[in-house]
Amino acid sequence: MALRSPRAPHDKGEGTSVVTYVRRTSSGRNVNYSRDDLDSEISGEFNNYTVHIPPTPDNQPMDPSITQRVEEQYVTSSIFTGGFNSVTRAHLMDKVIESETNHPQMAGTKGSMCAIPGCDGKVMSDERGEDILPCECDFKICRDCYIDAVKSGGNVCPGCKELYKSTDLHEDVMENGRAMLQLPFNVESKLERRLSSKMDRRLSLVRSTSNSALVRSQTGDFDHTKWLFETGGTYGYGNAMWSKDGLNNEKHDDASEPKEFLSKPWRPLTRKLKIPAAVISPYRLLIFVRMVVLALFLQWRITNPNEDARWLWLMSIICELWFAFSWLLDQLPKLSPVNRSTDLNVLKEKFESPSPGNPTGRSDLPGVDIFVSTADPEKEPPLVTANTILSILAADYPVEKLSCYVSDDGGSLLTFEAMAEAASFADLWVPFCRKHDIEPRNPESYFSLKRDPLKNKVRQDFVRDRRRVKREYDEFKVRINGLPDVIRRRSDAYNAREEMKAVKLQKERVGEEMPETLKIPKATWMADATHWPGTWMASNPDHSKGDHVGIIQVMLKPPSDESLHGTDDDANPINFTEVDIRLPLLVYVSREKRPGYDHNKKAGAMNALVRASAVMSNGPFILNLDCDHYIYNSQAIREGMCFMMDRGGDRICYVQFPQRFEGIDPSDRYANHNTVFFDVNMRALDGLQGPVYVGTGCLFRRIALYGFDPPRSKEYNSGFWSCFSGRKKRSASVSSAPEINGSLRMGDLDDEEEMALPLFPKKFGNSSFLLESIPVAEFQGRPLADHPSVKHGRPPGALTVPRELLDASAVAEAISVVSCWFEDKTEWGGRVGWIYGSVTEDVVTGYRMHNRGWRSIYCVTKRDAFRGTAPINLTDRLHQVLRWATGSVEIFFSRNNAFLASSKMKLLQRIAYLNVGIYPFTSFFLIVYCFLPALSLLSGEFIVQSLNITFLVYLLVITITLCMLAILEIKWSGIDLEEWWRNEQFWLIGGTSAHFAAVLQGLLKVIAGIEISFTLTSKSSGDENDEDFADLYIIKWSSLMIPPITIIFINMIAIAVGVSRTIYSTIPQWSRLLGGVFFSFWVLAHLYPFAKGLMGRRGRTPTIAFVWSGLIAITISLLWVAIDPPSGSTEIGGSFQFP
Repeated sequence: MALRSPRAPHDKGEGTSVVTYVRRTSSGRNVNYSRDDLDSEISGEFNNYTVHIPPTPDNQPMDPSITQRVEEQYVTSSIFTGGFNSVTRAHLMDKVIESETNHPQMAGTKGSMCAIPGCDGKVMSDERGEDILPCECDFKICRDCYIDAVKSGGNVCPGCKELYKSTDLHEDVMENGRAMLQLPFNVESKLERRLSSKMDRRLSLVRSTSNSALVRSQTGDFDHTKWLFETGGTYGYGNAMWSKDGLNNEKHDDASEPKEFLSKPWRPLTRKLKIPAAVISPYRLLIFVRMVVLALFLQWRITNPNEDARWLWLMSIICELWFAFSWLLDQLPKLSPVNRSTDLNVLKEKFESPSPGNPTGRSDLPGVDIFVSTADPEKEPPLVTANTILSILAADYPVEKLSCYVSDDGGSLLTFEAMAEAASFADLWVPFCRKHDIEPRNPESYFSLKRDPLKNKVRQDFVRDRRRVKREYDEFKVRINGLPDVIRRRSDAYNAREEMKAVKLQKERVGEEMPETLKIPKATWMADATHWPGTWMASNPDHSKGDHVGIIQVMLKPPSDESLHGTDDDANPINFTEVDIRLPLLVYVSREKRPGYDHNKKAGAMNALVRASAVMSNGPFILNLDCDHYIYNSQAIREGMCFMMDRGGDRICYVQFPQRFEGIDPSDRYANHNTVFFDVNMRALDGLQGPVYVGTGCLFRRIALYGFDPPRSKEYNSGFWSCFSGRKKRSASVSSAPEINGSLRMGDLDDEEEMALPLFPKKFGNSSFLLESIPVAEFQGRPLADHPSVKHGRPPGALTVPRELLDASAVAEAISVVSCWFEDKTEWGGRVGWIYGSVTEDVVTGYRMHNRGWRSIYCVTKRDAFRGTAPINLTDRLHQVLRWATGSVEIFFSRNNAFLASSKMKLLQRIAYLNVGIYPFTSFFLIVYCFLPALSLLSGEFIVQSLNITFLVYLLVITITLCMLAILEIKWSGIDLEEWWRNEQFWLIGGTSAHFAAVLQGLLKVIAGIEISFTLTSKSSGDENDEDFADLYIIKWSSLMIPPITIIFINMIAIAVGVSRTIYSTIPQWSRLLGGVFFSFWVLAHLYPFAKGLMGRRGRTPTIAFVWSGLIAITISLLWVAIDPPSGSTEIGGSFQFP
């Protein structure tokens, strides 16, 4: 129950938000913690004012750094709420979950209480969570009471009644070596104009050994001549270097000598591994051979119609023309596949080793904000999400550079407390992973491994530690699974108490008369006995899935700057004295939702996280994961960072990792692994302008999400031929122009018009915190300027400055930017962030970036980077494919159609995106073609006049070239032949079911304006009582199954009719029968997994079902022969005729 001065919502971005903390004690008294307001109960427009008292011997303010740390503790222990037409509240919470939390970074950590009578405040604590006691008598006192004792209590300790020997607290709570660094000239003047902002600490600076600014400013107004004169610097191998004689300040330490640095050759972080010529050359040759053969075959088919069945011939030739066109769209982008590799040792050497620009060897890697999205705890179990969070917190990346944001679009207390439980368990799990180098770092996956856990483990205490962690994890799972019941029982108890209070109050008012029935809202209660501000179990106004305030809770506050090792005492179950026990920043976010607003599903949630993270941590790179996709390779982020930080990495908008799945049946009946797409198509696109964005497992450059053009976009000429190959650079006069805001340009501006800062609010919204973070993120995301070709880099050591402490104003501003009104009249969802208007927002978002000239990278690691779950049930799989195909149809009928792409997109990349929008339309022709064999058998005709040698030769060559292409694709991509065949089978299954329905839905949306809605794909957490792959055998009826079932039955009946007709014919046409039967079996072979899925579990389908199916087929075929007997037929027989 905290208050903030009322203010219009659209004014929240103008200036620093003021948040006051008020906590209700057990006695019902409200205690004001912040003391910024003299009377927090006063309401009105001018309730906040400040009295400035000059420093005197009796008024010595506390050290600012200590004040900021104490404020950060309050921020971490508070849940922030707010939104449209509501004030921003910071409610101090005594506890977040029912169980105790001991980690000093954890929200609601149990701490000592102040010993002053009547005060319920917590004692100040250091980074380890230990009490800070200013007096030698160890009297426990909170920060506010300590200030009162110093200022108005005569500097006397309330405990021992002795004078404080020093009003300065111990040095261990001071900031370790944190000195104020000098800002670049023009940046400093800019910051002076906004002293109230905290963003000055967000600028990453480099410490100059000569006390001069070494960092070039964002606008490029850096005086190189003055810098060279002051420092004696020279321009050496790719960067400004020190002179051989050292600096002018007579300090000649080893760190200032460039000899070691110059002696090391420059090494790239990544390498492109081309496909061997013995594989790729025949592959390309076969593509062109098959193109020629297809053209000749179609020309022959058109010039040789079947006069006996022209209708059959016409349908077949139309389908074959479309299939040839579709094959070209799919095959042409595969002409230049590539493989890539990274060198993590070089990354560590450049960014985490001592160097002239980074003498201390602190991590110079940029920050990464990881987004995890969830919406429904019933379909996305909290245990699955919690395991994903634990794998993120344990990732092998500098702790102080890592932040995790969990988006709960359902505003569920169940998800909130599950994340708090995960943060509490991370206190044990993360140090355990670091100590014993655990892989994978998802506890559920790790403890479910079937291989020997002791392999390659040499520490003597590993078995004991693992046994202890396994027991703690089992208890953690029980707590997560029991949360729904705990929340329900708690809420019922508190609701019953509130109802009794209300009844008692009403009785007191009306006397002894029986009061009327009271309607007390059935609220959902948090662990600290207060109302949950999000969605209640019993929906109420302001507390339903589509109507609740925005919520932000810092579950784990930002870690300290220096590593923090554990202590060896009896309280710690595992010895972590050699392990860094710090945890990354973890934030729970539930954006505001109100009726009447289009919240744009997942895309809107992602954009809300982009803004909130920009205000709170502002990592220049963003990794987004689905709640069921966890980090399987703890070094995956480093692998992706190799591409971003390498030469030319500043033009990379995102690094896409392949999706790998667990829990799929060994035969992969429905092609859930999708290896042909991830290992063939995506590798091929990597050789062009880059792979498409597939929704998860993608490392973004934040500045690319903001809608800016890539750096040096003016240096390239545009034109048709530049779309096919690399773009040519402009003249030297243009390329040598100074880079003034070169990377902060919007694609819709003219070449001569730069992106002006006054235009930012119209595009990004009215938040000064957000706007000020944009140039900072751009600078921090640059690669190192350690090579002559790196024209848009940053100096080494620029990101070694510690991150600023988290304050209340930043979190309050984050509440503002996740409100439902913030995107009004901005370009969020149009040009900025994730793009709205399609159920496949991922493909559209990646397309927009490629259309602005960015390129992307496909990163395939030796050990899978991420793993997730996929629906193995037939119905769920079809609905998943339906959603993807519907999004493709929406793309085709929108402005994102590849036909409308800009000249910055390469021709083959444009063809690839065109295929993304067109492939669902193949379903019309595929369904017709699947019925053609049956029509041929039933009518006794065929698609050609006769099976002559020319037709058979063409058919043979086309089939052989297709098989050879498949073999070569398997060779350079590394997939298996069975995976290729499964993909072919499900291509026909999906094409005759989900793709056809997607085209119909897309046409309805375009023509009639009917909106398309989809339900979430269930992510099963698995049941220990269920058998393996139990979902595989569950039959859920869906209308999508009607076309494939019809095709199967019609073809089976047609085969029986065709055989009967031929047998009873006087002159049997065996060639036509063989042609029709061959193509019918081709169709049935592709639909076999679908038919097998309809049968359910092996042995469950009654035998009588198969008997009746056979009898019905035989009966229908005999009836057909009886109704339409072959002319002149008197007996069964005939001779076999083959041309």
